[in-house]
Amino acid sequence: MDNCSKIKARVRMEERYAGMSLVCGCDEEMKKEILDAIEEVKKEMGLNPTVFDNPNKEFPEKEGFYIEFEDDYDREAGLFFEKLLQKLKIDKCEQ
Repeated sequence: MDNCSKIKARVRMEERYAGMSLVCGCDEEMKKEILDAIEEVKKEMGLNPTVFDNPNKEFPEKEGFYIEFEDDYDREAGLFFEKLLQKLKIDKCEQ
């Protein structure tokens, strides 16, 4: 896949919490691509995670988005994240 150099994905999972950050320091076109992919997966899966952006005027290369599931009792976040990564053409996450 080809967006690994443009978007850095990180996943954090705990007992009933799951979150993914997508750091892109990106332009408006890349931001739109990410938000569109998030919306597509939300519709496909019928899930509504919290999504917020992380603007960083001091370090624009660290700008991005965060998607979180606060009460992931049924463990659906993992599949959501997998589908999102596929749509964004990201085949690995950062450690």
